[in-house]
Amino acid sequence: MTIKINYLKSIKNKSSANVVLFSNENFKLNSIKKYLSNSEFSYVNDLLKTSDLKKKLLTFELTSKKKIVLISIKKDLKTSEVENLGAEFYIQINRGKNSEYFLFSESISSNHKNFLGYFLHGLKLKSYDFKKYKSKKENRQILLNITGKTNQPSKQTQLKFKALEEGTFYARDLVSEPGNILHPDEYAKRLISLRKIGLKVNVFDKKKLKNLGMNALLGVGQGSIRGSYLVTMEWKGKKNDSKPLAFVGKGVCFDTGGYSLKPARFMEDMTYDMAGSATVVGLMKNLAMRKAKVNAVGVVGLVENMVSGNAQRPGDIVKSYSGKTIEILNTDAEGRLVLADALTYTEKKFKPQFIIDLATLTGAIIVCLGSEYAGLFSNDDKLSKQIYDAGKKVEEKVWRMPLHKNYDKLMDSKNADVQNINYVGGAGSTTAAQFLQRFILNKTPWAHLDIAGMAFSKYGGALNSGGATGFGVRLLNQLVEENYE
Repeated sequence: MTIKINYLKSIKNKSSANVVLFSNENFKLNSIKKYLSNSEFSYVNDLLKTSDLKKKLLTFELTSKKKIVLISIKKDLKTSEVENLGAEFYIQINRGKNSEYFLFSESISSNHKNFLGYFLHGLKLKSYDFKKYKSKKENRQILLNITGKTNQPSKQTQLKFKALEEGTFYARDLVSEPGNILHPDEYAKRLISLRKIGLKVNVFDKKKLKNLGMNALLGVGQGSIRGSYLVTMEWKGKKNDSKPLAFVGKGVCFDTGGYSLKPARFMEDMTYDMAGSATVVGLMKNLAMRKAKVNAVGVVGLVENMVSGNAQRPGDIVKSYSGKTIEILNTDAEGRLVLADALTYTEKKFKPQFIIDLATLTGAIIVCLGSEYAGLFSNDDKLSKQIYDAGKKVEEKVWRMPLHKNYDKLMDSKNADVQNINYVGGAGSTTAAQFLQRFILNKTPWAHLDIAGMAFSKYGGALNSGGATGFGVRLLNQLVEENYE
């Protein structure tokens, strides 16, 4: 099902059109009387007497060909509440066959700046579904005509929302693809195609990674017949050479756990173990499309963690790009190995203002925070607060978790500089973050977002209908827009 939005100055024939109108929170109709005929106004007023006015949206069938959707607007709405209202409106109209609606922007009475822009943004985000591999194609379309001379989003605002939606949808698409389609080779090819929107994309294959000494990343992928890659995506939105903002993502396209094999139940969900990388890619696409006035770089490590005669073994020791040696005690703690090399390379190569990495890193963070918050770990209070505040505004929430030198002893190895899991037990997410922190060598402000509980939703959320969420694209865009542009 697709949604098409048109912007019109007026409507000639209202008699047979589905109408969308906004009222105050008590559904008082006096302010919108001019949009209805006298008989329609009386009819709806009578129906309101027996309606549940606690609802935010009410739909009334006026004739067999015409309905009216009334949407109440309470005072002092937060941006996220406006977006959620748009999502609820989508649920209301996502029924039946092709349909057309006329939304009267002049009926909006709200003190929220750009109410309609965020309302439509929420509607579009909720409308996403992934049915690429369904044999029976659904060609249904909803046509939404926005009419009126006031309260309409500007062209620039429309483009901004479109970029954010396309970045989020691209991230969702990547996470939704099955592992036999989006393996590391295919993923790298798709990223090369982003050059056409202005990103500078460099792909490092196995040979280049070996020459660089990225043995931690290569070790994870050595059991697969597919390639392993590090891909950098650069956006230069400033004319000067100011330090870029850096975003790093874990891209494990499928994770069997390696020889530390995962249980068979729900292993099919391990296609989304590359969601951190998808967020980074979606963000970079968004920044390029909206021509963000920042310098930014996205770095993703793309591997497949498989079992074979050539796969990494528990007990192996590898030398990372940083020079630190790592003892592999559990091959299912693989994402941190990919990130270790990617983080050090990003810091050394780009010397960024900050580094934020995203990864579906630990099941422990789901035990701790469920599917309500991503775990935030950081060496910098200012960056942490900026991320927290941005997440709160767009309802992609994060919760800061502790880092402390006392956790380091749990990751110290007898045989190497560091081991990849805490064998004592407990603090699984914190010790994973503590491991990553060791590969930030020059005290660059750094934050790690463990999004294991947020990247995929079985049941759907306010702005998604289930499946891949694209979590983090809107959060990081808000962070950039609010603090660095």
